[in-house]
Amino acid sequence: MLRIIFHDADLSRVRVARAPDPLWETVLGLYRLTADAEDVPVFAGWQRTARIAVHEQGLRGAVGLLRGLVPKAGYFPDFLTPAEADGGLTAGLAAVRDTPRERLSRDIGHAGRTRRLPSWVGRLGHGDRGVLDDLVRAMDLVHRAVVRPVWDEVEAAVGVERSVRATALLDGGVTAMLDSLRPVLRWDPPVLSADYPLPLDVRLDGRGLLLIPSYFCWGKPVVLADPGLPPVVVYPVEHPPSWLAGVAGRSARPLEALLGRTRAAVLAALATTSTSTELGARLGISTASASEHVGVLRDAGLVVSRRTGRIVRHAPTPLAAAVLEGRLRTFRT
Repeated sequence: MLRIIFHDADLSRVRVARAPDPLWETVLGLYRLTADAEDVPVFAGWQRTARIAVHEQGLRGAVGLLRGLVPKAGYFPDFLTPAEADGGLTAGLAAVRDTPRERLSRDIGHAGRTRRLPSWVGRLGHGDRGVLDDLVRAMDLVHRAVVRPVWDEVEAAVGVERSVRATALLDGGVTAMLDSLRPVLRWDPPVLSADYPLPLDVRLDGRGLLLIPSYFCWGKPVVLADPGLPPVVVYPVEHPPSWLAGVAGRSARPLEALLGRTRAAVLAALATTSTSTELGARLGISTASASEHVGVLRDAGLVVSRRTGRIVRHAPTPLAAAVLEGRLRTFRT
């Protein structure tokens, strides 16, 4: 059981990450890459495509190197997912490369308590910068080969998640937003809890909490092992509304073929009401482009728009929901 224990001051310091974290997605993507496809079918299509990319780009060595620190299950070193990755892949990799020797030694020592590590990991723990450079290069290559191709879908899913939490916050405040994280995370004041592989208490002590929605996280949330680091909890987004990863790499995507890739992404991103500006930011397109796509979807009866003052918000119609659910059934049968 994971228990995240709040004080009153922590409630005013709860944040939701503004965008997907590229290093968390890379590390958690490695777990999905080698998992049994039948265990998490939502990633089956992505997994096939990612494995082909690893083979064709000659990245088995890079994946194997990362596997020395990221096992099929269990702990991986905290230094692989630094807070600086909030600024993007380049900033995150630079922070990994600059990890102090003491931190490397501490994290690797923690990993060595639960499993036998490759010999090169020992050299890394002693501050071998050449090994660290190889590790950073492997992270970069693997991210670009297996995560970057679905980054549009990752951003859309995380954007939808942020919108859902923002709505809960506006309607009921921070406690309502925390309560909306069920069933993965359960808010029973003053504790946010979740099922976890081992008993763990995280005391915020006024530091607040960063919630990081993750595309490749699955089932249970993840927290950092080092209690001295800024508290974060990484938790899975809901995949069924967008259902893009499960069909990644297929030659025919019926909804995309019908609507076009961007317009299909706009429709999938409307799991909750949004403005054109929010959609544009979520999908990485201009507000004008988002508005144009919404207009076409509205004319087709898939979107309804409502004006409140100067704000126009868009929402999917029941027909849109039926189309998206139909796509789910098609690919799951």
